[in-house]
Amino acid sequence: MNTMDQESARIGVVSVSDRASSGVYEDLGIPALKQWLGSALVNPLSWETRLIPDDQQLISNTLIELVDRVECDLVLTTGGTGPAPRDVTPEATLAVADRVMPGFGEQMRQISLTFVPTAILSRQVAVVRGRALIINLPGQPKAIAETLAGLPDHSPPVHGIFAAVPYCIDLIGGPYLETDEAVCKAFRPKSARRNQA
Repeated sequence: MNTMDQESARIGVVSVSDRASSGVYEDLGIPALKQWLGSALVNPLSWETRLIPDDQQLISNTLIELVDRVECDLVLTTGGTGPAPRDVTPEATLAVADRVMPGFGEQMRQISLTFVPTAILSRQVAVVRGRALIINLPGQPKAIAETLAGLPDHSPPVHGIFAAVPYCIDLIGGPYLETDEAVCKAFRPKSARRNQA
């Protein structure tokens, strides 16, 4: 697909893990996020990736850096959203928020509950900071893809969260994100759609 007319977007991807950041095991979150987003979005993308431990202040500082200084339009985190004492990603995210977007977390838990009853233990949040959307995602690559894409073949179909992301970014003043509909069909009201050639 021709990307000459698409707006470029800068995306921050943050994997939060004590063990992966210290080299105990390989981080799988950043590659999973980049792979899915790279296939879903047709815009020219630039990436800012961070692999950091479960430290609340460090997570908050990283999100501030990515939004305020690096000027990411979208920041996705993975990891650190459970109820364990070291799981502090939601607190760190809420601490830097201008607005909270609770529908994203609600829908992510709804998708995951299709598979495991322990999805209710997940505390993912989404927030707006400035002109950027920040979303906490699950830690496992399979769960990342499921929450972003949804379950279109499920009966009834379950909407993924990413279908709402481009329009949300429109509303907060970010670039016009366009998706490959074979991967994820973005939803916008007719009045918000740009004419397609």
